[in-house]
Amino acid sequence: MQAEANMKWTIAAIGKPSLDYAKRGISEYATRLSRFQSIELRTDWKESGSTKNSANLLASTEGTIRIALDERGELWSTSQFAAHVEAWQLSGTKRVSCLIGGADGHDDNLRAECDHVLALSRLTLQHELALLVLYEQIYRVHSYLRGDPYHREG
Repeated sequence: MQAEANMKWTIAAIGKPSLDYAKRGISEYATRLSRFQSIELRTDWKESGSTKNSANLLASTEGTIRIALDERGELWSTSQFAAHVEAWQLSGTKRVSCLIGGADGHDDNLRAECDHVLALSRLTLQHELALLVLYEQIYRVHSYLRGDPYHREG
């Protein structure tokens, strides 16, 4: 199950995390990931409505595999997420971007332009919580692919 981790990740999110619990959790998983995976968090944009937010996210992630985080998306298990990541790595994919919208979410154009639309839950998650859950899942997927004991099948 070991795949090369030379793929780079970008998480593009509208707004900077400001809640203390989210900043601490994101920092913790970013540190864990840095041992074996490159990940960049981009929070260059302020809330400006779903159309403008979506245009900014799409422009900043052009040329990457794009995953829109949206409660209307597919629900992947961790092993399904890992299978996608492993396939991308084995096919030589260089960059994957995860897009997290603002308060009004993504527009239809962004969802149509993305390679995948993924739901972390059917619940609508506050964007900082979604960001933290995403970091943890990316860490879990890479631990799983490396055969590390962090991930345990249920």
